[in-house]
Amino acid sequence: MLKINEVLKATQGKLIYAKRGLVFKGFSIDTRTIKHGEIFIAIKGDIFDGHNFINEAIKKGASCIIRDASHKLQVTSRIPCIEVRDTVKALADIALYIRKKFNFPVIALSGSNGKTTAKEMIAWVLAEKFNVLKNAGTLNNHIGLPLTLLRANAGIDIAVLELGTNHFNEIKNLVKICLPNIGVITNIGPSHLEYFGDLTGVFREKYNLIKNLEEPCIGILNNDDYLLRREVLKKNRHRFIFTFGIRNKSDFFPHSIHYSAGKMVFFVHKQKFVLNTWGGYNIYNALIAIAVARIFGLSYGEIAKSIASFNFPQGRLKIVKFKKITFIDDTYNSNPLSLKAALDTLGMLNPKGRKIVVMGDMLELGHHKELLHKKAGLQAAKVCDVFITVGPLSKFAADVARAYGTPQVFTCATSVEANGLLFSKVALNKNDLVLVKGSRGMKMEGAFR
Repeated sequence: MLKINEVLKATQGKLIYAKRGLVFKGFSIDTRTIKHGEIFIAIKGDIFDGHNFINEAIKKGASCIIRDASHKLQVTSRIPCIEVRDTVKALADIALYIRKKFNFPVIALSGSNGKTTAKEMIAWVLAEKFNVLKNAGTLNNHIGLPLTLLRANAGIDIAVLELGTNHFNEIKNLVKICLPNIGVITNIGPSHLEYFGDLTGVFREKYNLIKNLEEPCIGILNNDDYLLRREVLKKNRHRFIFTFGIRNKSDFFPHSIHYSAGKMVFFVHKQKFVLNTWGGYNIYNALIAIAVARIFGLSYGEIAKSIASFNFPQGRLKIVKFKKITFIDDTYNSNPLSLKAALDTLGMLNPKGRKIVVMGDMLELGHHKELLHKKAGLQAAKVCDVFITVGPLSKFAADVARAYGTPQVFTCATSVEANGLLFSKVALNKNDLVLVKGSRGMKMEGAFR
């Protein structure tokens, strides 16, 4: 809960209609989910303007309105109102105020792949001993991150926050809101190249997290990633760096990795760890969770027990059954690095039937898009018997797969069309294994629903 004078202090807003002794239960930017007694912050988005829903918020029990001073919309009820220059900035300012008020340690994660899974795994392990605040799903941008912090209270012990970016300086701005003490970078890959240009640009943006940490300035970096390893080898004054890796000897390094009955098994410091997934790349996420948990004093045995019961998020190499066929649902998103990891996973599996890949376009790759899709086609051709592409960019992948000799290659405009192909021309049977992956905008889940 915050008092109205605290909200005014945080936003530097102008108070209208209210007395200064009021206390509020929480915050909302959405009239569909607002609860009685919450402050409604009117945010102008790409599609909707929250100022058009102020009266609806009041009808649903909003106790106060924060609105842009430039909007002179008629309000039907005289309830407490705070006028600010920019409601998006006000949202961030309130989040920063709450972050400073409760002063719990913050773990922030960035990287091209694995952020959400690593965040969820860290939170799951730490929750055994601590009250943990985390982003819901992937609310990791300039709106989602502040909304997460607005849920904080005096009972929170630790926050685990995912930071997303697709433009320069977004990480730096998010760091200014959440003031992280521990920074994790999962990897540097060819994502959002339309805006970052190349891997060096991706690295420069992601590394803003480590450069701007609060005390004690602890960084946790992937030692198998060339650009991050280069930083590890430098002298990092004013910050502590821990490393994780599979190929290069690191502070957190797995031994005796093997696949067993649909699970990944490995050892760290003589402790056995079991992951409920087919994706070997999730060992990286587990190593991150182990590193963070050890910093907060959990034993290897306690960590292993929690990781063994971890349920991986939807759309991230999840096994689903549709019409008695086994699908690997990796539809949350796609870029060249995550696609390669998914194809590598498919390559190590041995179903009784065919291996089938349904690949959707990888978006936001800039002038690299054609070449990267061609490379993806070659990678897919090496592991699958049937290759179905969805979208105009993936046609480049299809052309390469045909040239490579893949037995069956099809191109589609939509994932729903791919669904029809799977159950007609491809004639799926119960022994087949189907990997489905593509960028979020391609809505690839339509292939198995």
